[in-house]
Amino acid sequence: QVQLVESGGGLVQAGGSLRLSCTASRTISGFSIYTMAWYRQAPGKQRELVATIFSSGSTNYVDSVKGRFTISRDNAKNTVYLQMDSLKPEDTAAYHCNTRNAAWSWGPGTQVTVSS
Repeated sequence: QVQLVESGGGLVQAGGSLRLSCTASRTISGFSIYTMAWYRQAPGKQRELVATIFSSGSTNYVDSVKGRFTISRDNAKNTVYLQMDSLKPEDTAAYHCNTRNAAWSWGPGTQVTVSS
C-alpha cells in the first residue's frame, strides 16, 4: 500500500511563499507514469483540485492559483512539489497530494495558514 507524506506547510503572512513536498513512502514501480496532483480542503468546504502534473511534465492549475503556484516532480525521489508564491488568506487550507484519480490512500496533509 502506498503511503503519502506531505510536508512544508506553516504559517505565513500574505504575500509570502511556501514549498510543499509530498513523498510516497515506498518505491513505486513506474512512479513517473502517474499523473500526480495537489488538492486542498479548507474548513467547511469540499476538497479542491489545485494543480496537476502529467508524466510528460505538463501542468494544469485551477484559475485561482495560476501564476502563483508551480507544481513539479522528482521521479527518482517519488516526490511531488508545490511552490506557492504570493500567498493569499484564501489559500489557507490543508494541502494533500495524490494521483489525479485519488488512487492511493490519503496522507495526513500539511496545513497552510496565510494571515492577512
